[in-house]
Amino acid sequence: MQYFKLHEFDSPDVPGSGARMNRDFIELLDEARGIAGVPFRINSGYRTAGRNEIVGGAPDSSHLRGLAADISCTTSTARFRIIAALIAVGFTRLGIHKGFIHVDNDSLKSPGVTWLYA
Repeated sequence: MQYFKLHEFDSPDVPGSGARMNRDFIELLDEARGIAGVPFRINSGYRTAGRNEIVGGAPDSSHLRGLAADISCTTSTARFRIIAALIAVGFTRLGIHKGFIHVDNDSLKSPGVTWLYA
């Protein structure tokens, strides 16, 4: 990995839990970061069941299996660059919030979807 350290993906309640992230997922995310040319600050990576409940995550959240990340993003230019890079490396599941972009590559869920958070 060129741009990330595993601890950036830790669930706040379990130091070192970023090591539970799926390696293929992180490699794709790292590649996207290089293409985007803007920093990716991870708001949420791996989540324990307890942390997922606290943040109101879906019961089947991809974060629970280390297959998702929420990338902090607050400007339209950065949002465009991040989304374009994520799509360029092959991600097909994106959630858009005014403060972050959710990305996952969970094969148990439908590909080719983008959704908005209220």
